Amino acid sequence: MLAVRLGPGEGPLKILCLGAHCDDIEIGAGGALLRLLAERPGSSVHWVVFASNDQRAREAKASAAEFLSGAGRSSVVVKSFRESYFPFVAAEIKDDFERLKGEGDPDVVFTHHLADRHQDHRLIAELTWNTFRNHLVAEYEIPKYEGDLGAPNLFFPLPESIARRKIELILRHFPSQAGRSWFRPETFEAVLRLRGVECNAPEGWAEGFHCRKLTA
Repeated sequence: MLAVRLGPGEGPLKILCLGAHCDDIEIGAGGALLRLLAERPGSSVHWVVFASNDQRAREAKASAAEFLSGAGRSSVVVKSFRESYFPFVAAEIKDDFERLKGEGDPDVVFTHHLADRHQDHRLIAELTWNTFRNHLVAEYEIPKYEGDLGAPNLFFPLPESIARRKIELILRHFPSQAGRSWFRPETFEAVLRLRGVECNAPEGWAEGFHCRKLTA
């Protein structure tokens, strides 16, 4: 498969991570982030979550701190928009995106998939494309009841150590989700294994993303 280099040269990256809910970034792009921060020392990450309550915000901040421990610089913002109601407060969320646009020029933006059937996820994806029109946007995937996993065209092969660390961190930092039927290691491993098969990953693990536009 053809490889794509993110950002200029071999130096640090500026990464923007956007998630509707407190565990979305970790589930969708946690492995890619761990790998990039190990490979590109000094990279900076701006991490934004849009829906939370007090308990979920504490979980999200603790989780982000571990996922971003290898970053040269990081900032974590957890907002409190009402979960599952994003389309009804879209103007307020759009205002936040306009502020984000003025806060930096990322090399890569990790966000939700435009074809995601969860209304919160989909709105964040739409506003990402409205706002970051000249950037590399990698849309991550979230396994869930709606069954909307697609056919990604950008893959991040992962060492087994990183794949297993991603799963361990997610399970440890989000105890509020432990009662959900899908929130189990087998779910996360299955997706990573499937994407590993699809890109012939050396160690059999990968995350998949949807990348709509690239220039060479």
